[in-house]
Amino acid sequence: MSGLKLFMDKYAYWLSIPQVNPIDIIEIIILSFLMYQILLWFKNTRAWALFKGIVVILAFILVAYLFQMNTILWLASKVVNVGIIAMVIIFQPEFRRALEQLGRQNIMGKVFNSDMGRNGSERFSDKTINEIIRAVYQMGKVKTGALIVMEQEVGLGEYERTGILVDGIVTAQLLINIFEHNTPLHDGAILVRGDRVVSATCYLPLSDNMELSKELGTRHRAAVGVSEATDSFTIVVSEETGGISVAQGGRLRRNVDEETLRGMLVGIQNKQTDDSKRFRLWKGRHRNEE
Repeated sequence: MSGLKLFMDKYAYWLSIPQVNPIDIIEIIILSFLMYQILLWFKNTRAWALFKGIVVILAFILVAYLFQMNTILWLASKVVNVGIIAMVIIFQPEFRRALEQLGRQNIMGKVFNSDMGRNGSERFSDKTINEIIRAVYQMGKVKTGALIVMEQEVGLGEYERTGILVDGIVTAQLLINIFEHNTPLHDGAILVRGDRVVSATCYLPLSDNMELSKELGTRHRAAVGVSEATDSFTIVVSEETGGISVAQGGRLRRNVDEETLRGMLVGIQNKQTDDSKRFRLWKGRHRNEE
């Protein structure tokens, strides 16, 4: 038995199974999740094409190493440092967007206080939901293009400043009049904060997502673009088809019916209900609770 042990220690030490403790398992899970998120981020941005290009270059350098092509290896070693700096500069918007999305992940808030909004109250009223739904489907029937951006946790001040101040209560008549053809405010997006239209003719960033259909125009790409940069909820009325689309979290959902849109608006309304009180683990009672 001792001879077998000596043989294993001397010649087959690489077959020994390492000790794994719970911390190691947690680290493996965390690293796997991070790698998956990084690869998913690569795939959904322009960085995916860059990643494939880097793989090709690394394969070429490997061939150069195997055949001892010293000049190519010397050039590759000098280009690496410059290449890393160039990547950071070229893909600065993508890196910024990834960090913004990470910062918007309110994990602890979801666990300990699932009903907590910006001020602990609903973002907009049921009347606002009804007015928006009535306006967008009336505009859809006559194929009037519209772009409505609804603010949530992330402020939209930088886009608000690109437009014209309105500061009016959300009504179906106001929305329809703003987007009516040949009117001064119909071009661009409107921003809704709470129950008020704060600004119109606002400029939004266009998405560079290559997965978006080529059929979509500037209005839809702007809706996806602002949803990639913020947590906004954007409603689009197509001028070509009259269809209603919704952009949120960098995703575009097309041909949304009235009932689905109402459910989505109620979902982001952050309305206080009696059932939500059971999830508040750290908050005290509201002032109106006895």
